[in-house]
Amino acid sequence: MLNALPRWTIAAPLLGLAALVLDPSASLALTLLVGAVLIGAVIAGVHHAETIAHHVGEPFGTLILAVAVTVIETALIISLMLSNSEGQAGLARDTVFAALMIVLNGIIGLCLLAGGSKHHEQQFTRYGVSAGLAMVSVLAVLTLVLPNYTTSTAGPFYTDGQLVFVAAVSLIIYATFVVAQTVRHREYFLHPDVENERAVLAEDYAPLPRGTMALSSVLLIAALVAVVLLAKALSPQITAAVDSAGAPRAVVGIIIAALVLMPESLAAWRAARRNHLQTSLNLALGSALATIGLTIPAVTVVALLLDLQLAMGLSAVSTVLLMLTLFVTSLSLGTGRTTVVQGVLHLTLLATFLFTTLVP
Repeated sequence: MLNALPRWTIAAPLLGLAALVLDPSASLALTLLVGAVLIGAVIAGVHHAETIAHHVGEPFGTLILAVAVTVIETALIISLMLSNSEGQAGLARDTVFAALMIVLNGIIGLCLLAGGSKHHEQQFTRYGVSAGLAMVSVLAVLTLVLPNYTTSTAGPFYTDGQLVFVAAVSLIIYATFVVAQTVRHREYFLHPDVENERAVLAEDYAPLPRGTMALSSVLLIAALVAVVLLAKALSPQITAAVDSAGAPRAVVGIIIAALVLMPESLAAWRAARRNHLQTSLNLALGSALATIGLTIPAVTVVALLLDLQLAMGLSAVSTVLLMLTLFVTSLSLGTGRTTVVQGVLHLTLLATFLFTTLVP
């Protein structure tokens, strides 16, 4: 049973639980050690969620993976917000925006560049990608742009009622995407060479015995518990490190988004190198939709219960980058064919986002 799982996926959650007895504020060495264990627990947790999702099948598999990633992301956001409420009102916004930039420009750009450099031109099913991108666009504007233009409250804020409405709409749109992708219109999200795509998935996920699946489920829960508690312990150090470096608080959101999206980024890149861009785009757009459609409702509930303030509206510079990203992505993925040209454009936008964050 143990041999069926990579050893690091077993060790990482257990090390995460063991690290809970450490005090990361005691020394820099302990801070770095606990941080490394946290990263390992995140990657192991997502690995177990992906493994369970593949073997459970759709639509439950997609929900398991999305919920696991959302728990990790929400835990990191709330832990940092509670560590120092002053100046943290925009953390959820910064994390969601960073995730969108990393997904739409970083993951997609890297996949287009990696796949195009090896296979010259790649194809995918346009219908599903267009539907997913349309949903991402609607959610991005409702959650990150519209708050700047409402008049019930001043500034980039929603009222409690508006926040609940947007959270509910986000959840409904994400649920619609899951049903469309897994039940109603599955063919829109499959590569034309379906059998070859299944062979790629089978290569990544060999059949597992029932006992191994049970162990993987237990390790997933252990990883999630470790991530939540370690994030709470490390949150003061993360904020202090960003402040001491003189970097904007938005950098904290980038760190959270990059950490959570790391495993899916690797999986998408591997699929693109195998000439399965459809799988890469499904992973990317699914991640973007889960980031808004599940994280925003979860953060909203916690914020309302704990009376935390959420600043949702983006700055003018960030709004321009978001609109440009959505526009370029719709052009890049509008034909069903891609080359390295689109990949370079998306990576350029990612570099612009990172640069303007550090040098606003």
